[in-house]
Amino acid sequence: MLVVETVARIRREHFVKGKTIKEIARDLKVSRNTVRKVLRSGETSFEYEREVQPRPKLGRWTTDLEELLSANAVRAAREQLTLIRIFEELRGRGYDGGYDAVRRYARRWAKQHGQATAAAYVPLSFAPGEAYQFDWSHEVVLLSGVTVIVKAAHVRLCHSRMFFVRAYPRETQEMVFDAHDRAFALFKGSCRRGIYDNMKTAVETVFVGKDRHYNRRFLQMCSHHLVEPVACTPASGWEKGQVENQVGLVRERFFTPRLRFKTLDELNAWLLDKCIAYAKAHRHPELTEQTIWEVFEAERAKLVRYAGRFDGFHAVPASVSKTCLVRFDNNKYSVAASAVGRPVEVHAYADRIVIRQDGRIVAEHSRSFGRGETIYDPWHYVPVLARKPGALRNGAPFKDWVLPAAMERVRRRLAGADDGNRQMVEILTAVLTDGLPAVEAACSEALAHGVHSADVVLNILARQRNPAPPVTILTPAALTLRHAPTADCARYDNLRRTI
Repeated sequence: MLVVETVARIRREHFVKGKTIKEIARDLKVSRNTVRKVLRSGETSFEYEREVQPRPKLGRWTTDLEELLSANAVRAAREQLTLIRIFEELRGRGYDGGYDAVRRYARRWAKQHGQATAAAYVPLSFAPGEAYQFDWSHEVVLLSGVTVIVKAAHVRLCHSRMFFVRAYPRETQEMVFDAHDRAFALFKGSCRRGIYDNMKTAVETVFVGKDRHYNRRFLQMCSHHLVEPVACTPASGWEKGQVENQVGLVRERFFTPRLRFKTLDELNAWLLDKCIAYAKAHRHPELTEQTIWEVFEAERAKLVRYAGRFDGFHAVPASVSKTCLVRFDNNKYSVAASAVGRPVEVHAYADRIVIRQDGRIVAEHSRSFGRGETIYDPWHYVPVLARKPGALRNGAPFKDWVLPAAMERVRRRLAGADDGNRQMVEILTAVLTDGLPAVEAACSEALAHGVHSADVVLNILARQRNPAPPVTILTPAALTLRHAPTADCARYDNLRRTI
């Protein structure tokens, strides 16, 4: 193949220096036919393309290969096989040739069937406050020295390009609710439309066209924020191309190199600062005279006013064991002893667990995302201690129980007494009626007087309680005075004079 440098030199030698074909062929060590071809054609470059490609081994397998290529072309983009997979399928049918022959034939077949050109798209334009896009991505970070895969929620305003990113341990529905609440709180409003893919936490059934059967709780969230949800066509990521591009940008700018934080909260605080800093430092892709933040500030007036947090929980029924524990998401959480024996409903939020029974909250814990963990609240077991005070010493909920300072001092002093557990249980039980601050103050007062028994603490509490208001007594009509007594101190002076 002639390189462009050789072609250029042949042309200069002949047209500028006036050399003959014979001289040029001798000096450049090329054939005379080649020199004639360059000079007569007037071309500046030449490419060789074989018109007929011999296929000694692929020849009789071309029908099978075309069948595989045609079936692959009609599949959805994410379901299409690579050429390597098609080559392996052909080998499974008996083809014993090489991969290069299959690749060349597949390339020529794609060109003939109009698949060699790149897909073309129509640029989209959005009015201020018209729409936002939502998507998830998976990122790798180091939390407390442990490599963790976190799920990053991405929200992007389509007009201003202002975006929000927050990391979560899971990709569940309550995380979707929390991400929307925090994004809309940052934006101080929401858009009229929300563009999503067909994620299972939002869409339960995909029908023909744009018709969808949305999840009931997801629709409640959209109704709360006055958003109309719109789902993309399956395997058509370009319908929410802005947030798809944002995933790559955030991964490159924020998550590379690998981030290191102690907790997920620290990571999310850093991500929020980075989102705002990026928006203030970078120009808008269309309104190039303004930054993303400036366009976002102008768009805020067009947003739907922020309606406040949505009560975004995922409800699951559960039963309570005799040890006052409820199992949820591979972990156990304690509940109040009064809830034993009847079903409860677990409301799972992104960061906490609330357990209700008959509309009453019987437990609330910070959510754990580990496995096989048991989360206790020792106060849930205090009513049980009234019947079994000995459990205070070895009960699992009371290990490493941190009490207020004065109560802890009383507990340590009572530990040496024969009935120390019983007395401490009486003090703890008083917390259920008088409250923790009052019992703590009573323990401090008792210690100040050099005593620490339960009787003294309970006596102090009894004296500190507000007395009940006096009972109003109604006077019968028969005992009502006709003349009300009047205060007259001069009557005592009259008595003195008499004496």
